[in-house]
Amino acid sequence: MIDLYTAATPNGWKISIALEELELPYEVRFVDLTKGDQRRPEFVALSPNGRIPAIVDRDADDLTIFESGAILIYLAEKTGKLMPADTKGKYDVIQWLMFQMANIGPIQGQAVVFERYFPEDVPAARKRYHNEGRRLYEVLDRALEGKEYLCGDYSIADIANWAWVKAHRWARLQVDGLDNLQHWIDRIAERPAAQRGIEVPPPAGEKEKQLELGVAITTD
Repeated sequence: MIDLYTAATPNGWKISIALEELELPYEVRFVDLTKGDQRRPEFVALSPNGRIPAIVDRDADDLTIFESGAILIYLAEKTGKLMPADTKGKYDVIQWLMFQMANIGPIQGQAVVFERYFPEDVPAARKRYHNEGRRLYEVLDRALEGKEYLCGDYSIADIANWAWVKAHRWARLQVDGLDNLQHWIDRIAERPAAQRGIEVPPPAGEKEKQLELGVAITTD
């Protein structure tokens, strides 16, 4: 059984989608970011940077891993799925995973900050992150030319990038004219595991009900 410490964010969804795809049993330990749970000592002991997600694999001597990219690699290697075994295929997947971690996530995250949360309107910052976000989407669009998925077969690279790109409207980033990217977004959205994964943690009403009862949210 895997304990998944998470919240309803793209980085959290990456792991819940992967766990659903891999059909691994897990329990959700909801981290309420609005209440500062991510800064509590017991969580920082698991994730030193105070960020979700983190996992504890109880079947592997309570192995603890933080950072979503590292968790995805671990889950793929644990199961032998969602990442090729051969060196070329493996690093094709890893490089696109790193592309998301180093580019899509930080740039889109900053686009959201300046569009939604920054206390002042900073047009230059909004323009910068819109332009760079669009450029990165164009990179993905070119990579998907003639392919259903980034590395041929569906992999953790697709999961990582999709969990962010699917939320492009929240960042007010545009995908118009990027047909390969749009088809890829829609294709993954049709996967049952992706549909289940983005509902973890469950909708607010059900989540709050379970927290009031003092139970973990379990999925098998």
